[in-house]
Amino acid sequence: MCTQKGHFFMTYEFILRIFVAALLGGIIGLEREYRAKEAGFRTHFLVALGSALFMIISAYGFEGALTSAEHRLDVSRIAAQVVTGIGFIGAGTIIFQKNAVRGLTTAAGVWVVAAIGLACGAGMYELATAASVLVLLGLEAFNYFLRKFDSKSPDRHAELDE
Repeated sequence: MCTQKGHFFMTYEFILRIFVAALLGGIIGLEREYRAKEAGFRTHFLVALGSALFMIISAYGFEGALTSAEHRLDVSRIAAQVVTGIGFIGAGTIIFQKNAVRGLTTAAGVWVVAAIGLACGAGMYELATAASVLVLLGLEAFNYFLRKFDSKSPDRHAELDE
C-alpha cells in the first residue's frame, strides 16, 4: 500500500512538471504568436511539454532496467539529445532572404523553451519560472525600450521585430 501511495504522489509530481512546463512555454509562445512569428503558442507549448517529458523519462523511466551494480544510469544523455533535436528544429526557422537573416530570435526562443521544459522536468520550477520571466523581459520589455529610444532610424524597427 505504501508503494502505491508513493507512486500516486510521484505521478502527480510528474504531471505537475509537464503542466508547468507547458504553461511557461505557452506563455512565451503567446508573445511570439502576438508578434506573428514563425513559431507561436502551439510550438512553444509542445516543445516545453515534450522537453519536460523527456527529462522525466530520462531521470525516472529506466530505473527498472538496471539489474547490476556495473550499469550506471546517465540521466543527462536524453537531455543532451533534446538540445540537439531542438537545434535542428530551430535551424528550420532561420531564413536568409534579401541580405537579411530572419528567424534567429524565434530559433533562440524555441531553444530556451526546451531548456525551460527540461528544468521543469527536473523539478526546478523556480529556475524555469525565472528563465521564463527573463525571456519575456528580453522579448517584450527590451523591445519596447529599444523602440522608445531608437526613434532616429525607422528602418531599425523592422530589425527589432526579427
